[in-house]
Amino acid sequence: MRTFYSFTVILGLSFFVFSFSKLESTNTTYTKTSNNTIVYHNNHDVNEISNDFFKRYSDLKKYKSDVMSLYKNRTLGTIWFDEDEISEFGTVLYEKAKKTNDLVIPYQKEIDQLFSSSSDKSTLSQTDADMLLSSLYVLYTKKNNADKKKLAYNEMLKDFLNYSTIEETATVDANAKVEYDQYYKLQDILKKYKRLENSSKWKPIVPAETPYKDLRPDAVSNTIAQVRTRLYLLGDLKNDSKSDVYDRELMDAVMKYKVRNGFKPNYILAEEHIKEMNVPLEDKVATLKLNMERCREISALIAASDEYVLVNVPSYELIYVKNGKVQLTSPVFVGAPLTKTTIFNGEIDRIVFSPYWTVPQSIVQNELRSKIASDPNYLAEKNMEMINGQVRQKPGPDNSLGLVKFMFPNPDDIYMHDTPSKTLFDFEKRTFSHGCINVKMAKELAVAMLKDYPEWTQEKIDKAMAGKVENSFKLTKKVPIYITYFTSLVNEKGEVGFFQDVYEKDGNSTNTETSITVN
Repeated sequence: MRTFYSFTVILGLSFFVFSFSKLESTNTTYTKTSNNTIVYHNNHDVNEISNDFFKRYSDLKKYKSDVMSLYKNRTLGTIWFDEDEISEFGTVLYEKAKKTNDLVIPYQKEIDQLFSSSSDKSTLSQTDADMLLSSLYVLYTKKNNADKKKLAYNEMLKDFLNYSTIEETATVDANAKVEYDQYYKLQDILKKYKRLENSSKWKPIVPAETPYKDLRPDAVSNTIAQVRTRLYLLGDLKNDSKSDVYDRELMDAVMKYKVRNGFKPNYILAEEHIKEMNVPLEDKVATLKLNMERCREISALIAASDEYVLVNVPSYELIYVKNGKVQLTSPVFVGAPLTKTTIFNGEIDRIVFSPYWTVPQSIVQNELRSKIASDPNYLAEKNMEMINGQVRQKPGPDNSLGLVKFMFPNPDDIYMHDTPSKTLFDFEKRTFSHGCINVKMAKELAVAMLKDYPEWTQEKIDKAMAGKVENSFKLTKKVPIYITYFTSLVNEKGEVGFFQDVYEKDGNSTNTETSITVN
């Protein structure tokens, strides 16, 4: 059942942030599926696309049959993309191919640009990019599987598109230095989890009551004793007394467990917590390895930065680091599954106090037009105005962007901002926006970032946030921002957290979407 919120929350809709692939102009009929793969409707269409591709990339024509066999059961659906981004498997293929001796790669420049982080970014369509990577896969496999010629390339692909390939890459590059130190923190945790995996101590928690009932402090149950042992093995509890009483010692351990894993900080042991504790160790090990590989993709600049903001989508958390120390940590909420927050690096160049919010035309057309027509005072009552044909909400505590926003230029027009919808931070799964990042402690972040600007006193900041007109301040020193996707991270205390795979990038998520969306 769809949940309806007050007008303020409904007006929290910003703009739809969709990243559509640029496709080559053809007469082919196709359907774009929910996961952004392109499905062509018949063999004639497939042949037309493949003929066009190999005509333009003629040096690959001799590999046409092998390449097209990879799409045999995909009808040209993408292989190497996860939504609009090249997947981890595509990155592993590229890295493996680069390290293969004597491998001649046609169209090397075009492939290199697909993985470039510079301004010299590729403008290839997703279809062309995917087929180039498939061609690279065939070349790489021919070179490295000379003894397996009888095995079809599409059969070998099934093995390649397995997370063991990422694990193999980690083994190959074990001695390569990774600039982001989170890699080595995860590596230490991985050793611990592998030891647990090889021991006989880890046993599934079997609830004593059916159906399961939430457990609270002072409860007595065999389930409590099992939870106690689990938290002892995980390091949240120093001693395992084997007691089946939910006592103070266990309360502290449960709170520690919940906080590091992004659960709501209370003492209730619900069924979802037991299920998370029962995730097989082999799955946890795979998650740790995958996130170690993600550390390799983080810009090396983060290690050299004396100041930066990092937002991790799965943990719904922002940290602000300065001079090597975490200055501020804040909960955030991010893009809904259909309007994902883009994972990228940028630079914050402006802080805008008392911002206006320009209402997207889709909301004006679908929600406001009839209300404005029926009530001449409607806009004034909602602290809104019409400027040059556009509706905008004036600054104020009820403005959908809150009292301050942080701008960092990017093609998706994503930014961070305050929000009046503070109650949404009480949810454990916080995918509510249309792509922008809503920050609970936005005011505190602005104060922390402006400490090096003596003219911005606390009094001046308070006044700017209470203004009647927008006040934009351009930072003389841009602050790097990293929007990341880590489903496991180690905090400053050396404690690991495992978080929801909210955008299903790990390949094993069963999360469902929420119907609530705000800006």
